[in-house]
Amino acid sequence: MYAAGRVHDRRGENLLDSGSPFYNVYATADGKYISVAALEAKFYAELLQRLGLANEALPEQMDQAHWPVLSERLAELFRTKTRQEWCDILEGTDVCFAPVLNFDEAPQHPHNQARGTFVEVAGVLQPAPAPRFSRTPGQIQRPPAAAGQHTDEGLLAWGFSRADIQHLRQAGAIA
Repeated sequence: MYAAGRVHDRRGENLLDSGSPFYNVYATADGKYISVAALEAKFYAELLQRLGLANEALPEQMDQAHWPVLSERLAELFRTKTRQEWCDILEGTDVCFAPVLNFDEAPQHPHNQARGTFVEVAGVLQPAPAPRFSRTPGQIQRPPAAAGQHTDEGLLAWGFSRADIQHLRQAGAIA
């Protein structure tokens, strides 16, 4: 696509990097975000239908010259409802979308819970190992290290002397 002139080095101007209105992230009325990825025509048509835009005179999906106008129209529309209101409208449909979740929300999302995306180890909630293989499932071997727990070990392996490490510690550069 790059060689054909259909992809550029400039972010935000391409099909899949927020340049297209149908593959982007939009702010909602509550200051949260919804991502859409309706690349294929059937998913784009479903998106327009669910957004109430199916009968609106809009430019063709792949008409890049009109992407800025269509992006603004979608941004304006997504700002009219909360993220949850959009989820209520779009979930269970063929619209390719997802709520953008923060670190506290992600482990609680039903999709992530059903897939076991997060696990708790030694009281720390963290992403589960990925990818997952049926015959050799990954597992977390130990709890996460405490801040500074392996600092000396690492710096010694990289060639720092014990005196260098002590100097760095005294200067507050390391824990």
